[in-house]
Amino acid sequence: MTTTTSVPETLSPGTYRIDEERCLITFRTRHLFGLGAVRGTFRLRSGEIRLAEQVQDSAVRATVDAESFHTGNPGRDRTVRSARLLDTAEHPIFTFTSIQVAESGGRWVVRGRLVVRDAEHPVELTIEQARADGPQLTIVASAGIDRYAFGVTAMKGLAARRLSCQLEIVAMRREREAEGR
Repeated sequence: MTTTTSVPETLSPGTYRIDEERCLITFRTRHLFGLGAVRGTFRLRSGEIRLAEQVQDSAVRATVDAESFHTGNPGRDRTVRSARLLDTAEHPIFTFTSIQVAESGGRWVVRGRLVVRDAEHPVELTIEQARADGPQLTIVASAGIDRYAFGVTAMKGLAARRLSCQLEIVAMRREREAEGR
């Protein structure tokens, strides 16, 4: 993504609804005292991207389906979804709301607040790629998540503290009529 204050020519300012069926959040972490790699996914439930004429005025909000946690290991997945860790029965979604979009180190960074299990903490999404194809906006971003910050501290020796996340977001531009213009 070109780092200037205005939206790159290839992107059109507007409001985009996230297409949850075409998006995916993948993560990597470690288990068994750091010896084994774990890869998994979450699904987005809903969201919206407001791409402003001046990039720093843009905004994002999204909800993640906590129950969608999936690593391919049913026992592990049940344990992570249980009250011991994510407690998806009581906290079925995570929410992300941006508070700032800024340039940092030659890339755009979306700074926001992530809420997991009623705990709210700052998270930075680094935009790796952003492109448009007609009314479709595709964004690839990365983030690091510290599960301890959200009170998910059980199984410290068996499950790593940090997750490295990759987000692949597809959103469709809303029609002017739908925006009330």
